[in-house]
Amino acid sequence: MSFKEFIKDKLIEISLLIFGLITIEIFLMIYPIGKFLKIYIPTCILSFYFASIIVEYVNKNRYYKKLLTLLYELDDKYLINEITEKSNFAEGKVMNEILEEVNKSMIENVNKYKYSLEDYKEYIEMWIHEIKLPIATSKMIVENNKNEVTKNIDEEIDKIENYVEQALFYARSNTVEKDYYIRKTSFSEIVNEVILKNKSFMLEGKVSVNLHDLDLNINTDSKWIVFILNQIIQNSIKYKKLNENLEIEIYANEGKENIALYLKDNGMGIKQGEVPRVFEKGFTGTNGRIINKKSTGIGLFLCKKLCDKLGILISISSEENIGTEAKLVFPNSSYIDMK
Repeated sequence: MSFKEFIKDKLIEISLLIFGLITIEIFLMIYPIGKFLKIYIPTCILSFYFASIIVEYVNKNRYYKKLLTLLYELDDKYLINEITEKSNFAEGKVMNEILEEVNKSMIENVNKYKYSLEDYKEYIEMWIHEIKLPIATSKMIVENNKNEVTKNIDEEIDKIENYVEQALFYARSNTVEKDYYIRKTSFSEIVNEVILKNKSFMLEGKVSVNLHDLDLNINTDSKWIVFILNQIIQNSIKYKKLNENLEIEIYANEGKENIALYLKDNGMGIKQGEVPRVFEKGFTGTNGRIINKKSTGIGLFLCKKLCDKLGILISISSEENIGTEAKLVFPNSSYIDMK
């Protein structure tokens, strides 16, 4: 707030004061009073008035400047009322009351939508668990009636199962800590489970897998890691080169402070300019738009979100027509700080 703007707000007040002083001077002309008093009286009034204006400006300017500084420094700006000092002037007190009421209203609205979202999330999780039963039953029927048609049906059911699992993990991605169980497990155990989940897709796509150096133990929740690796491997299968066998290499490497897991393929790769965007929600890239038009761009987004929650570093490097490498770095610690 500049002094010029402050004075502009006082123009009516100043105008009335000047009008009052002129009126006083007119009345003083009636009486035989010396020129000194006629000048001294309005001068004193004006001096006291402008001194009070300057003091008021200094106080208000200091208060609002501090308020704006705090606001710009805050990440969660709605908390401004919690750290704002109480003002010693009427306008500031009114503003504090307004901020307090606005804050209360905001909290009430946020809680209302939060409860609504929780109800929806619970419904989605319940629906997913319910849908798993007919999926399992369908797979059992297919298993007992094997032929070329049921084989194709089984492949589609596997895709449905994957999308259902993706929806479940997406629903739980903001509350990982409520469904997270840390135990010592080996990379070989986790990777073998992922390979088993994708057995039919690998056989159909003639995918060869090279596993080595996986006899390392980590402290983590294998269920979440299996989901993450499953998304990465399915991406490799989706984006294999046409008329060329896909080779996937999976191995681990132990460092002083962490263990890194690598997944490499010789697929079609990703354009260099698109690699930094692969973890963006909904990003499908050129391959997703042209090769796999049903791609949702959710898989890698979920992988990154879950890895961030679990304290795992994930990165993707790729070269077009050469292949893609995914790297997951696990800390050598049983403690993970989940926010």
